[in-house]
Amino acid sequence: MGFDSKFYSAVSVLVGTCIGAGVLGIPYVAAQSGFFLALVYLFFIGGIILLVNLYLGEVALRTKGDHQLIGYAKKYLGKSGKHVMEFATVFGIYAALVAYMLGIGRSISFLAFGNFSYELLFGVLFGIFMSFLIKGGLNSLKKFEKMGVIIILSLLVAILVVFVGKIQLSNLLTFNSKNILLPFGVILFALMSFQSISQVKLVLKGKEKSLKKVLFVGTLISLFFYIIFTFVVVGFKGIETPDVATLALGSVFVFLGIFTMFTSYLAGGNALVENFMFDERYGKTFSWFLASIIPIFIFVSTRFFSFFSFTEILSLGGVVSGGILGLLILFMIRKAKLIGKRKPEYSIPVKWIWILILGIVFAFGVLREILLAF
Repeated sequence: MGFDSKFYSAVSVLVGTCIGAGVLGIPYVAAQSGFFLALVYLFFIGGIILLVNLYLGEVALRTKGDHQLIGYAKKYLGKSGKHVMEFATVFGIYAALVAYMLGIGRSISFLAFGNFSYELLFGVLFGIFMSFLIKGGLNSLKKFEKMGVIIILSLLVAILVVFVGKIQLSNLLTFNSKNILLPFGVILFALMSFQSISQVKLVLKGKEKSLKKVLFVGTLISLFFYIIFTFVVVGFKGIETPDVATLALGSVFVFLGIFTMFTSYLAGGNALVENFMFDERYGKTFSWFLASIIPIFIFVSTRFFSFFSFTEILSLGGVVSGGILGLLILFMIRKAKLIGKRKPEYSIPVKWIWILILGIVFAFGVLREILLAF
């Protein structure tokens, strides 16, 4: 078999979306709760995300034309489903973009000045810079995601080689029962990649039969990346791991965090533009403004009024958005199997018991996060 550029580009989009601010947040919640507890969460939530990604991929394949999540919800769940999906999608991506600006701002301020005094300035400058890349649409996404994923995986190998000898087993054996639920929201946020599935389908246009393999490969690469990275960071720093983990571990870690958030920001911004264009029928310029400029104002307001910490943004965005999206996708796949107008390249069985279990998991996460926030 020769090199399949579409397959590689599609995997890069999925991995680039999935590997982002979780690099900064997962080691912290793992250190606070216990590495092996976080490992259980990673495998459990990773399995759920993979299954829901496959369901959403099947929904996309059963539907004629190009849509984003909001469009699928309108088609299969009606206007009410569309409005709920719209809220969850926009809320989740905005939360992600704000988290990336905060993470990038802190990282660059730390590299340049050794402190966080300029995190707001560098976060805003990063948001402005990304707004120009988002204007390039799918072509920019495919180009920069491939480059970014290569850099991310190369840095991970380098970090593993450099720090593996400094890992202390005692740091990995801690457990804090008071923080037993802490990893849930951050890990769900980190692995959540629903908004990229429509973009992956667009990248694979003409080779839709590869979608199932792309979803498996992309999700598993992201999962094992987080496992290895968390193992190294927590094994090295232990309970002293900060909430923005890369900042205490040297410039190589900081650059890794920057690249992961760069690729995720680009994927999230593009997904938001396409949501507004394809499903809301807004003009290209207005869609770009909503996806690129509004998040900058939200970021400034959260920093000016000190609303949330970095991990609180990750957890709130991940659980509220991810929980609602997951529930809606479970309802959509049932309807798509009945009324979808296109024969899909693959089909995943759906059982009510699965929907019930996954629904309870997602609903619990949403309820808990809302109660904690207020």
